[in-house]
Amino acid sequence: MSTTERPSSTEPRGRGAGAGARKLVPAGLLHTLLTVMSVSLVLPFAWLVLTSLKPLDEVGLESWLPSGAQWHNYGDVFATKGIQFGRWYWNSIFIAAWVTLLQVFTSSLAAFSFSRLRWPGRNKVFLLYLATMMLPGLVMMIPNYQIMIALGLVDSYVGLILPAAFSAFGTFLLRQFMLTIPTSLDEAAEIDGASTWQVYWNVIMPLCRPGLITLTIFTFMGNYRSFFWPLVMLKSVHRYTLPIGLMFFDSTQGQQTNLLMAATTMSVAPLILLFIILQRYLVRGIQLGAVKG
Repeated sequence: MSTTERPSSTEPRGRGAGAGARKLVPAGLLHTLLTVMSVSLVLPFAWLVLTSLKPLDEVGLESWLPSGAQWHNYGDVFATKGIQFGRWYWNSIFIAAWVTLLQVFTSSLAAFSFSRLRWPGRNKVFLLYLATMMLPGLVMMIPNYQIMIALGLVDSYVGLILPAAFSAFGTFLLRQFMLTIPTSLDEAAEIDGASTWQVYWNVIMPLCRPGLITLTIFTFMGNYRSFFWPLVMLKSVHRYTLPIGLMFFDSTQGQQTNLLMAATTMSVAPLILLFIILQRYLVRGIQLGAVKG
């Protein structure tokens, strides 16, 4: 009798312990904490947008709300003499798009080699590849700059794009994702006569879509707001990217804070839009890419 009663007596205690653990953080308190965190993240952006709609003489006032929305501030940014905001906008999108395209392509090729192909020393080479992630970007900036000088690519779009076209992080992310795909699919494709390239392009790449979208978001956002490398490489004003252009705007136009905030709002808008559209793919890609090591 005692042996048959143990499961029934311990099971309620187990459920009670789980319920007690869940009660340690009540749902109401958790929601309150998340709400406070969300508001604290939204407040700076709300101040940014509201300040961009103020006239200049109201910028320093305590009130966040403008007396009247000055929507023409956004047009004034483009019309300001000596400020090529439209050109800077195009430069940032153009450079970030090319870096994203090349980095996703090269990372997927390297990830396919490290995860699907068998060759001597593959794992050791991969560890050396990952070791490059331990080097800070500022440390690599000087040798990269010297290489760009030797190639004559300083103050050029190619000089901004080429060094960022390869990524150890992107290779690692896509490799982890590809390891979750059964190798039987490769074997079935090879039996049907598919070449290695066809296996990569027609089998693996479509199945890696969430991982590719995740890397696309990370890469585009990182390069769109890149500051130090364009600051070192660019000399011509018409080749400035948005971060460098905003610094130039602030240093040459005086205290035009309302216009600067309008320019900043427009520069942030593409990143927010990109994240809203692709956020479900981003979360799914991160989750699936972490399944297998």
